[in-house]
Amino acid sequence: MRVTISVEQVRSEWVRRIEEVSGQDVMACYHCGKCSAGCPAAEVMDLLPNQIIRLVQLGQVERALESQTIWYCAACQTCYARCPKGVDLPRLMEALRELAMQKRGDHLEIARLDVQALAEFPQQAFIAGFRKYTA
Repeated sequence: MRVTISVEQVRSEWVRRIEEVSGQDVMACYHCGKCSAGCPAAEVMDLLPNQIIRLVQLGQVERALESQTIWYCAACQTCYARCPKGVDLPRLMEALRELAMQKRGDHLEIARLDVQALAEFPQQAFIAGFRKYTA
């Protein structure tokens, strides 16, 4: 399989949006692999966390958005704690999830959910909300 990469692709609107939403510089990662080595959810992921960030770095955002890995990330911060460059990979995963939902048109109106539904939401949703809306 031949893959062609261009400057336009690497600095595409998708990549800029991911960096804007996450507040992270995707090019800071140099792929030491510590994020994937310490990830407690890695065994169920179709791509390892460092592979997701590589796809984004190469402008292959569509492939990253199609991956199940972005949904399996538990936002546990293990990767962030281990990263020698301080790349907050859970923020990148959250940005990818958000963009994937926007692309598909998925969204929830919180006001229309009943209390029982909110009680059953995964903790990941709360963590992502806290991280997004607090300093």
